[in-house]
Amino acid sequence: MTLRRRRQTAWTLRGLALLAALAYLPGWFGSRSGGLVEAERLFNHPAYLLGGALVLVVVSLVVELEFRTAFSQIGCAVALVALVAVTAPLAFFSLAADDTGRWSHRKAHPDRPDLALTVTDVAFSVDPLYQVELVTGTGWSARHWTLGTWGEDSGHGFYEDAVWSGPDRITVTSDEETAVFVLDPATGRPGAPQTTRH
Repeated sequence: MTLRRRRQTAWTLRGLALLAALAYLPGWFGSRSGGLVEAERLFNHPAYLLGGALVLVVVSLVVELEFRTAFSQIGCAVALVALVAVTAPLAFFSLAADDTGRWSHRKAHPDRPDLALTVTDVAFSVDPLYQVELVTGTGWSARHWTLGTWGEDSGHGFYEDAVWSGPDRITVTSDEETAVFVLDPATGRPGAPQTTRH
């Protein structure tokens, strides 16, 4: 392969790596409170997108460089083995932990189909850690608003229940407290909680 052809291939791979990294941005913004639900679902996969971008950059460097001497070939092989030895366990853990965050419970508003409560187990361990969110809207315009997390070491106690306690009220109960969230009638966004300790 000629030097010009190697450089073209390397820059093509770097362009694909940049596209993969940029594709992750809508997912990252969607994962924040108030973000778009579909953007998070489709693009919030850092293990795949950022990991793939890193692999493409490394491959582009290997393609572009010319290894003529035995010393340079051995050095490249040692560097690649070290890179794989460090990143393979991290990639495996990321892929294994990527299965968390499934909805364990969803409660639609009794009068408004565009509002729903979701309770998600977001723990990376055996002990459950529940994140309660309000989903407003439907389809591509649906947004999620984080109300809080309940579980061990959350400061709020162990999660017991989340219910619609009125047309614009959400009550989240734990073994230590009861938190009531009032929704803004115009936007549907939750306000600050009114917390009562048990």
